Order: sequence, then structure tokens, then C-alpha cells
Amino acid sequence: MSAGDRTIVVVRDAELLAEAVAARLLTRLIDCQAVRGSASVVLTGGGVGIAALTAVGRSPARAAVDWRRVDIWWGDERFVPDGDPERNDVQARRALLDVLDLDPARVHPMGWLGGTDGNDVDAAAARYADELRSAAPQGYAVPPFDVLLLGMGPEGHTASIFPESPAAHDERLVAGVHGCPKPPPTRITLGFASLCSAREVWMVVAGPDKAPMVAMALAGAGRVQVPAAGVAGTAQTLWLLDEAAASAIPRDLRRR
Repeated sequence: MSAGDRTIVVVRDAELLAEAVAARLLTRLIDCQAVRGSASVVLTGGGVGIAALTAVGRSPARAAVDWRRVDIWWGDERFVPDGDPERNDVQARRALLDVLDLDPARVHPMGWLGGTDGNDVDAAAARYADELRSAAPQGYAVPPFDVLLLGMGPEGHTASIFPESPAAHDERLVAGVHGCPKPPPTRITLGFASLCSAREVWMVVAGPDKAPMVAMALAGAGRVQVPAAGVAGTAQTLWLLDEAAASAIPRDLRRR
């Protein structure tokens, strides 16, 4: 699939960025449900990602979404036991999901250590790929997610795809990650094929330590060197940044 337009949006600081992402996400979900009756979102972890979910929970506009008609997926997960506070799904539930009236069948957490696949992260990744295929409409390998939220690390990783890692070369829909340079070392991640299936990709990045890699990604770095540069939506790619993260990119590229 070809990538859609790229837009860069810069706001003052990380706190405002979380609020802006929350407002944009609610609007997008409402619009998708108005058109198709349902909506889908891929969640991420990280400080700003979880702060945005917390802001969704505070917003009065939250009630305008029919949450029982929202499909919820994850872009990556730490392969630790179920309920471990390091898991992205645990953090998302505490920040937002536990207070929503969700359809449990439409919430799709990734596998965990000691779960159905025991300690086999590759089997857990393959199981998630099968779940994606089962949910995909005819002609698609995975669902065409309405919004896919991602963050970026200071070295350019996104989801659990790190620079120069095997996952950066992997063509599978979902991959098990071994020896991750950032603890915990074992993870599950959507591959580029799945990440780039989303209608809209939102790369949400805050902090001055991210600025060099933001600039490299937006300058056209390759996905092996800067994995965040390799993800694009089929309709639109949004880079949602705070001033600190945007400080190394040319000002004429920014849109406020």
C-alpha cells in the first residue's frame, strides 16, 4: 500500500501534547463511527502515550464514542507475566480502559509469559498474527486500523523495532523480539507490514532527547537506521511533537 500525506504538528510541551492527542483521537473515533458504525485503534505505551489515554478519560467528549464498537489492538508488548505493571495493556487499562464500557471480544491484548504459549514468545507473536488475520476484511492481511498510535525512543526505535535489529529486517506481520537493548529484553511487536496497514499513523514524540532522531526520520532516514522513519499510514501520517522534540527540524516544516 502506498503511504498517504505526512503532516507535522508541534505544540508547546508534553502535557499539552497529550491533551491534543486525546482530543484528536476522540474526534477521529466519533467520525469513523459516524461513517462506518465502528472504529479501530492501536495503542502504544510510553509516557506521552499513556498520558494521552488518561486525558481521554478526563474528557467530557469521551461519552460521544460508543466504546462497545471500538476495536482495540496494541503495537507492541513486553513479554512478561499477565498483570505485570510493565505491560502496555496493564498501563492502558489503568489509564483508561477500565472505566470504559468495552466489548471484551473487541479488546486484543498480546500474549504474555506463562500464558497459552508458555515462554515461547515467537509462538505468542504468531498467535497474534493469526488473530489479526481473522479480524481482517477480505483482501487484507490485517485490519486497516483507523488510528495507530506510536512513540519513538531517543535512538529511533518505534513499537519494539530497534535500529539495526532483526525486527527491522523482519517481514512478518508480528515478530517476537529477543535481546532487546531496552529492558525487558523479550517482547512482541507488530512488524512494518502491520504498522503500515493503518489508515492513519500518529507518531507522538516529546522531549529534547528525541530531537536528533526526529530530524533524521523526517529527513528521510531508512527504517533499519531509524525504525520510526519506516512507518506511514495509507491515508495520513501525523508527527505530533512538542517543541523540544521538534527543535532540530526546520521551522518551515512545522504546522501548529
